[in-house]
Amino acid sequence: MRVLLQLCILVRTLDCQCSNVEGVCPLSCESADLSCFLIDNNGFIVLSKDRSEVGRFFGEVDGSVMASLIKMGMYRKVSLFDYQAMCKNSHHHANAARSLPNPFFGVVVLIRWFFSNMLMFLMDLNLCGLWHEFFVEGHKQKKMEAMIPCDTTYPGFTYEASVREANSLIKCGRCQKMFVVQQIPDSNLVLVVTQADCDCSRQYGPILLMPKEIKYILISLSVSCNIEHNATVKCNRMKSQKVRRRPGSCHSYHPKENAKDCGGASSICASLFLFASSLLTSWLLHG
Repeated sequence: MRVLLQLCILVRTLDCQCSNVEGVCPLSCESADLSCFLIDNNGFIVLSKDRSEVGRFFGEVDGSVMASLIKMGMYRKVSLFDYQAMCKNSHHHANAARSLPNPFFGVVVLIRWFFSNMLMFLMDLNLCGLWHEFFVEGHKQKKMEAMIPCDTTYPGFTYEASVREANSLIKCGRCQKMFVVQQIPDSNLVLVVTQADCDCSRQYGPILLMPKEIKYILISLSVSCNIEHNATVKCNRMKSQKVRRRPGSCHSYHPKENAKDCGGASSICASLFLFASSLLTSWLLHG
């Protein structure tokens, strides 16, 4: 809560910096005509006027502005992989087609269906069944789909520090959407201010971070990696597993960081008074 309060104060400070030079700010994030977002270097919303948008990917909320930021080079798209994902078992096994049915096959199927449903109706025809059907809300058990281990890939976005500020117009049919983007100094946050009264959802859909299954196509069953297309990725991954490496240098200090706010956990020690009180209470209760 304290961090969100500091971010709110930071946005208000950035919003009114122009008052020192040009007098009263002509635009403010408190206006209903503007939508203000504070997003991180991966495009996720950290602070917004609508609390339900916090934590979501900015491309899901406003795909038009996010698409423009990617096109301008402010955010770069990268591919991420999940080698421990679970996917739906959508593999269908083909078999030979059956022979042409007899003309009376449809009549036999209809009679079989009629008698089977009649039998089920007679079996369910009891007072208990009628009571549960008309007066008690039945809970049907959902059919669980089979899940199998798989590899998936999904898009990710990183901020390019070379572009610190940008502004543009997006043509959305009858209106033009204006937006301004500025990087907040000494942080990984970006302030995005957009025009709220121009809806571009029809022309620009949302940018979703949906994972996609990687399907490997094997050509042969030999031990060697005789694999086609994207199956080479799996072969190379199996031959050389990626090992986590340590950073080249230690970044434990920054001149603009207040070191007094962190690192105090090592000074925590047990209270002798509380220990003696709990020991005495335990002795009185069980003694």
